[in-house]
Amino acid sequence: MNSFANKIKTWFQNNKTPVVAVAITMVFIVFNSIMLSKDFFLLMGIPLLGLLIVLFVFKLETALMATALFTPFAVDFAFVPKMELSMPVEPMMILFSAIFLFRVLVAKTYDTRILRHPVGICILLMLAWMFITSVTSEMPAVSFKYLAARLWFMLPFFFAATQIFSQPRRIRQFFWCYAFSLIVVILISTVKTVSNFSDLQTLHRVMKPFYNDHTAYGVAIALFVPVAFFFALEKQKNPLYRILIIAALAILVMGLIFSYSRAAWISVVGAVVVYYAIKFGMKIKWMLVIAGVAVALFFTYQADVLYKLGKNNQDSSYNIADQVKSISNISTDASNVERLNRWASALRMFQERPIVGWGAGTYQFIYGKYQRSYQLSTISTNSGNLGNAHSEYIGPLADQGIPGTLFTVLVFGMTFATGIKVYRNARDKQISNLAIAFTLGLFTYYVHGIFNNFLDTDKLSVPFWGFTAAIVALDLYFPKKIEE
Repeated sequence: MNSFANKIKTWFQNNKTPVVAVAITMVFIVFNSIMLSKDFFLLMGIPLLGLLIVLFVFKLETALMATALFTPFAVDFAFVPKMELSMPVEPMMILFSAIFLFRVLVAKTYDTRILRHPVGICILLMLAWMFITSVTSEMPAVSFKYLAARLWFMLPFFFAATQIFSQPRRIRQFFWCYAFSLIVVILISTVKTVSNFSDLQTLHRVMKPFYNDHTAYGVAIALFVPVAFFFALEKQKNPLYRILIIAALAILVMGLIFSYSRAAWISVVGAVVVYYAIKFGMKIKWMLVIAGVAVALFFTYQADVLYKLGKNNQDSSYNIADQVKSISNISTDASNVERLNRWASALRMFQERPIVGWGAGTYQFIYGKYQRSYQLSTISTNSGNLGNAHSEYIGPLADQGIPGTLFTVLVFGMTFATGIKVYRNARDKQISNLAIAFTLGLFTYYVHGIFNNFLDTDKLSVPFWGFTAAIVALDLYFPKKIEE
């Protein structure tokens, strides 16, 4: 008898881990079954949460790719009233940020060159000013929540990703993780589009619940088209791989067309123009001069320009040719009229508080009283509760004053300049092509940022900051023709 008991004891000692695991699993199954009978479903997420914690602790690089893969499929979920999170990716970003910061503080293996890089410096200045305007905010709770969200977007996909992207294959993995899921969303949306060609309002909603509207959907696709185009041009050892890339590019282009996002179309055309300017050797300073002259001419002759635009009465349409014509309609097209209304409201808010603004993220809660009756559109609301300023440049003016817009422009401009520098100076042709591809992808957002702002959402922050990180990594970790 004692011999049998000793055998049991020895077996248990040798198999303690699986026995404990099975016991915990059985207890969880029984307890979860009882709770499910009472309609309490949250416990079902505990195993997934445990798996995620293990993954994020031991495989931070894989966790980053998994977050990018899930982002296009994420949907908003309100755990408490007026508190929505994009599930499952925002909890994943929060967990990633916490573990990343812990590893940086404890292991102290972070490459501080990222923080000293011109793009890194500009981003730190932008975040510092955002913190200051949160302190001085009209609505501090809103501003600090906005700042926290911006941090859990940027910590994984810029500050951590830049170091992870020291290997080119990681950059490609990140791109295809998001692109694969985006392509699935495009296919689903296109199937819904085919059966609703005669109803423009329905076409604007076919991408739901994955993307809130057709503009966010369109700009996400526009970001990926230039990069996929360059990947399709690369010589591949495996012909099947190239066929798959070309097919992916074709689906992205199809999605871009059927997004009916006019700003996304303009942004891709702008990227093509800039590509040829770069290819023919135009210097960055001359690009900036041309952009500055264009802005100056607009404000100098804005009365004449607005008068000409006001004579266009072509509204948005499911007919693509008519949709293109409606781009310049600022007299009857509700989307365009409302955008001008938001911009005018933002500028009035800016005039009252030109330095620190009203506080990061507060525009949508305050702009209502700054609207004017003669500028309202058919989709305006007196309460002013339908979103942000529709501009990545004008919005910060209202929220964070002149420095807010200045730091935004600096981040965009410094990243663009870095991308062109790497393209022209990289020793490896592959690195050069990666640099120009991601620079042009980001440029589509810089153009789109004139008409909309989406960097307060996970859908656009993940690829935008990931692409920015890729350009900084290409500059930091790969040799140049002439070492600086």
